[in-house]
Amino acid sequence: MSTVDRVTTDATPERMAPRDRLAVGLLLFSAFVVILNETTMGVAVPHLMRDLAITASAAQWVTAAFMLTMAVVIPITGFVIRRVTTRTAFLAAMGLFTLGTLVSALAPGFVVLLLGRVVQASGTAIMMPLLTTTVMTVAPPSRRGRIMGNVGVVISVAPALGPTISGAVLGAASWRFLFVLMLPIAATALVLGWLRLPTLNEPRYARVDVASVLMSAVGFGGLVYGLSRFGEAAHTGALAAWAPIVVGAAGLSLFVARQLWLQRTDSALLDLRTFTYPAFTLGIALMALSMVAMFGTVILLPMFAQNVLGVDALTTGLLLLPGGLLMGLLAPWVGRAYDKVGPRPLLVPGTVLVSASVWTMSRFDAATLPVHVLLAHLLLAAGLSLMFTPLFTSALGALPARLYSFGSATIGTVQQVAGAAGTALFVTLMTATALARVERGADDVAATAAGVHTAFTVGAVVTLLAIPAALALRTRPSEDAHAPGDAPEGAADGEVEAVGAPHA
Repeated sequence: MSTVDRVTTDATPERMAPRDRLAVGLLLFSAFVVILNETTMGVAVPHLMRDLAITASAAQWVTAAFMLTMAVVIPITGFVIRRVTTRTAFLAAMGLFTLGTLVSALAPGFVVLLLGRVVQASGTAIMMPLLTTTVMTVAPPSRRGRIMGNVGVVISVAPALGPTISGAVLGAASWRFLFVLMLPIAATALVLGWLRLPTLNEPRYARVDVASVLMSAVGFGGLVYGLSRFGEAAHTGALAAWAPIVVGAAGLSLFVARQLWLQRTDSALLDLRTFTYPAFTLGIALMALSMVAMFGTVILLPMFAQNVLGVDALTTGLLLLPGGLLMGLLAPWVGRAYDKVGPRPLLVPGTVLVSASVWTMSRFDAATLPVHVLLAHLLLAAGLSLMFTPLFTSALGALPARLYSFGSATIGTVQQVAGAAGTALFVTLMTATALARVERGADDVAATAAGVHTAFTVGAVVTLLAIPAALALRTRPSEDAHAPGDAPEGAADGEVEAVGAPHA
């Protein structure tokens, strides 16, 4: 019996086979480790400036380079996951992450540290699409929501814990220990994967289209880089932000055109036929809106708490921690509820809560109490927790199995671009309004408060778009739907068949 046959047979029952549970558990643990690392360096910026004798703008690149690398690598992962076995992809992801952690821990200067972060991000970019693709492949349709709820725990709790753990470590040791402490954990995950992770798919050979790789790097990299520069546009000039965005848009247009051409021979780097499935496209749109809201508030709330309310950095981190923990606590419950009622009964109240939380934040001013920040953030976390698992599961569940890897890569790419867009939107609006108020004689606190009000008000209007989109989503996407003119591939293609979804 082939690997394809074994996966299809084992995944049909209501419970996963033991080897599949082992694979998902190991991937969940490893994904938690790599995502936790993504948010630890923001708190370390002052320490990096002092120890490495660099400016604040240079130190920010430790985080910006991570996001930029993710945006460049993730679009390629759909191709990579199909080309190699699950085990090989995992070893590559954790191997890169472990190597990058080691390089960062031993970095003699800023340039080597930046290189280490880029290598770390390359591994992280592979891990999340690999996790979601594997879950969608091996999990029975009736239990996908519950298992994807565990993915939601990883996505929500790990980033929330990052700044808190970072603050605790930096209070007692050098920034290098952020990597030193992570290294044995990453190495353990790598060894466990090498020893225990089974092969869940049969790779399908395909030629690497170098032109698509270059276009993807220019397109997505240019967009994320330009969006990340908008917050500094008031000081560096608008051209510094708009020029890479224009270049990125041009590169992205060429990338899309080339993928549409290559799809005719099933050799696209990122198959865009995922967008011919309405439930997937609508889910991506909702995911983008939720990412804009989440990243925008995550960047703005700490600035508001410290610069307007006068709260210190540690207290700010503690104010935001309960929201991340709440998302983690709710994620398994949301997953089980999805299996029973489908996405719409969860998404509609989720979008309403997200919008209500951002509207609440738009009323913040210098007299706001820290507890009000905490409550508003908890409201946002509750809304996002009702959205993430249903969006991931329903969007990918609308696709045939041969497109899972491309769908996962698309979701990851949209998260990075939308996150950068949300950050750019909120920071730019806040900065522009604050500068205008300062020119009219307002002090820094009043000017920043006015900027936060403007940013959250516009963000709140944006969140309203998500409510009708959630209402438009079908109650439960078809598990065996195929887009018009998109004939499913046979077993000869070497792809794992959709779980519980026979060929049309």
